[in-house]
Amino acid sequence: MGGALVKQPRGIGIRERQLIRAYCHCRWRMSPQAFYGKWSVTHEELAEICRRSPSTVRRWFKRGRYHRPPTDNDLLHLALLDFLLEEFETLPPSVRDRICPDLSDLSRSQ
Repeated sequence: MGGALVKQPRGIGIRERQLIRAYCHCRWRMSPQAFYGKWSVTHEELAEICRRSPSTVRRWFKRGRYHRPPTDNDLLHLALLDFLLEEFETLPPSVRDRICPDLSDLSRSQ
C-alpha cells in the first residue's frame, strides 16, 4: 500500500458518549417564520440555507391543505445559521475554520 499511514479513529470515552447523547437529544431549533422575521432574507435564500427547493419553503408559509412543515434538520440549519450570524465576530478563528474554512476568508475581508 505504498507505506501510507492509516490513522486510527479516536476512542470514545464516557465524556464523549455523554456529549453525543446530549447532542442527539438537543432541541436547538428555529422556525422559518422566526428566521424570516429576524433576518432580511428571501424564500430563495431560506431554500439555499436548508438545501430545499423554493417551492418547499413557500409551503412552510402556507396555511391549510398546501402547508408542509419543515423537518427537524431544516429547523436545526436555521438555528445554526442564526447563531453564526449573531456570534461570527466572537468566534475564535480556529473555531470558524473548523465550522467552515470559507468563513476565515470573510473575517479577513472586513
